[in-house]
Amino acid sequence: MFLFAITNANAAFDPLILLLLALLIDIGTGGIVNRWRLVWHPVNLMVRLTGWFDRKLNREHRPEMDRAMRGLVATLLLLAIAAGFAWAVSWATQTLPLMWIFETVLILFLLDQRAVHARVRRAAKAISANNTEAARLEIAPLVSGQGAPMDVHAVARAGIEGCGRALAAGVVGPVFWYVLFGFPGLLVFKLLSVMDQVVGHKTAVHRAFGFTAARTNDILLYIPARLAGILVPLASLFVPTTNPKAAFRVMARDAGKYRSTNFGWPVGAMAGALGVSLGGSRANSGGEKWLGAGSARASGLDMRRGLYIFAVACLINGAWLAALIVLRLLGGGGG
Repeated sequence: MFLFAITNANAAFDPLILLLLALLIDIGTGGIVNRWRLVWHPVNLMVRLTGWFDRKLNREHRPEMDRAMRGLVATLLLLAIAAGFAWAVSWATQTLPLMWIFETVLILFLLDQRAVHARVRRAAKAISANNTEAARLEIAPLVSGQGAPMDVHAVARAGIEGCGRALAAGVVGPVFWYVLFGFPGLLVFKLLSVMDQVVGHKTAVHRAFGFTAARTNDILLYIPARLAGILVPLASLFVPTTNPKAAFRVMARDAGKYRSTNFGWPVGAMAGALGVSLGGSRANSGGEKWLGAGSARASGLDMRRGLYIFAVACLINGAWLAALIVLRLLGGGGG
């Protein structure tokens, strides 16, 4: 049923327990290891490998069909490397003593829960202190393709949207694919997410080369993004001054208006729950449509309410995982 071809009935640890342990550790210590300064961080290694293939295979003088085929080959090769390495790690965890520690650390590095929360929280504090420049610097890693400097309201919107995207790609997605296929599922999902960020742009340079990675990432994100969208109104039930009904309504109505329909689900739900408008004509958004019918003048207070929703949604995500573990234990380990 879960963890196809990975679970070993004689193993000391159920893999899902490792995942839950990593989620709990991330709540308390996530973001302490700054991946921007750690060369061998798994995400940085993925970025460097993707960039290397991009430089070697994606030459501008080549026709688009040739670049698309080279992108396909590069994607398949990187996926094979990731899947093979991850399967070896899973096998070692189920077979060798103490290897579960190594896998838990790797899972911890591939989650994006506490780090995003801390970054957006610092930006909200900077806005409250009228330090817009500091808020921009904090939010910058969550914003792609930034053009002109964002005003304080655009920074607040970017922070809220960043929470929505992180909930789908950094929290729900990793858990979903780990539950289905163990560490290989998680690592493959994370690799495609990184490749989409590096070469998945709809520009003349990457439109063809990154096509396979971008479309495959969209497929793997399809279900997690919608689950993340559902988590937002559920979390809103526990957050004062938010509107769960509006979260469902705006999510269903406006998700397709976002630059990524997948991310439009949690971002649209955030817009409805908080009563603000997200996406739209921000400096880096290229004239996109607005999600939600509230004010676009989002504030630091809205960011803090969005963080509250994000945190509760992460807790709900961990709670259903814990419930699944209990069901597996009661069922004798399930397979």
